[in-house]
Parts: sequence; structure tokens; C-alpha cells
Amino acid sequence: MNPLANMFNRSQAPMPNSRINNAANMMQQFNDFRRNFTGDPKQAVMNLMSSGKMSQEQFNQLSYMAKTFQNGMK
Repeated sequence: MNPLANMFNRSQAPMPNSRINNAANMMQQFNDFRRNFTGDPKQAVMNLMSSGKMSQEQFNQLSYMAKTFQNGMK
């Protein structure tokens, strides 16, 4: 299975209530994903959307989170 799809599916699972644990878990998942992902990320997202595994709303949320994360890294 596509590592992007794996990460997306894991993100749907309930996480602990603690915001610190949530952030640590999210960073761990992102780092795991970054280490293991191969290919074109844009194409992987388009494949998820065209297959119905990701909705437009989920894409919008992911895009917002990525922009927020990217701005926080500056």
C-alpha cells in the first residue's frame, strides 16, 4: 500500500487526549512517512482523491495543516 495512504489511514485513528502526545505522535508519523515515501507526492495525493480514499474536505484539511506546519518551520 502507498505510504501516504498508510499515514492518512493512521491519522483517522483516535489519539490520546494530551496535546503534547498528539504532537509527538504526529511528528513521529510524519518522520516515518518521510523516511519511507518514494515517488511523486502530488501524484500520490491525486491517486488517493481519484480512488475515493481521500475527500476534497480531507485534502483541504491536509493542505491547511501542511501550510501551517511549513510556516511554523520558517
